[in-house]
Amino acid sequence: MTRKTRIQPIEHDDSADQDFADERPSKSQLKREMHALQVLGVDLVELPKDALKRMPMPENLGDAVREARRITDHEGKRRQIQYIGRVMRTLTEDEIAALRTALDTYRGVNKAETARLHWIEHTREQLLAHDDAFTAFLREHPNVDAQEGRTLIRNARKEAQQGKPPRYFRELFQWIKNASGAGKGADDADDSIDDEDDDE
Repeated sequence: MTRKTRIQPIEHDDSADQDFADERPSKSQLKREMHALQVLGVDLVELPKDALKRMPMPENLGDAVREARRITDHEGKRRQIQYIGRVMRTLTEDEIAALRTALDTYRGVNKAETARLHWIEHTREQLLAHDDAFTAFLREHPNVDAQEGRTLIRNARKEAQQGKPPRYFRELFQWIKNASGAGKGADDADDSIDDEDDDE
């Protein structure tokens, strides 16, 4: 009489498959990453021309971004932005990190510069509107040429009343900038306010 042997089923170890699945990003994670890269691409397209030149971009990405800036048709621009997103996905993590760092640096510098320009403009308005603002300014900045400041304020008020070109108005901006120690890095800043959109 033969003895029946019961065949035991082979147990399959799912843990290895689970580990492999855990390593793969989910579809929603991939979608978020793709969207983040697309947003980064849009940020690059919207940069002023001089800031764009300082971005560490591979040549194919730089070409795609410059092309997007030239396109005026809405649908054409949308397609080009999508293409930029695809190009962005070919970059290494290091290249993407370098781009993000450069953008963050630009935004930080730009924010500080904008705040400084606004302070100078506000101070100029106060000096032109109120005589006591000049006295307060002299107290805060005792090393300035008070006579020059007084002359610039008087001439700027006069040219405004007469509707003349704002020569002294601009010179007063430079005087405040230099007096407050904000001279470096903001040369011709008053003029740049008028030209900041002219970056094509």
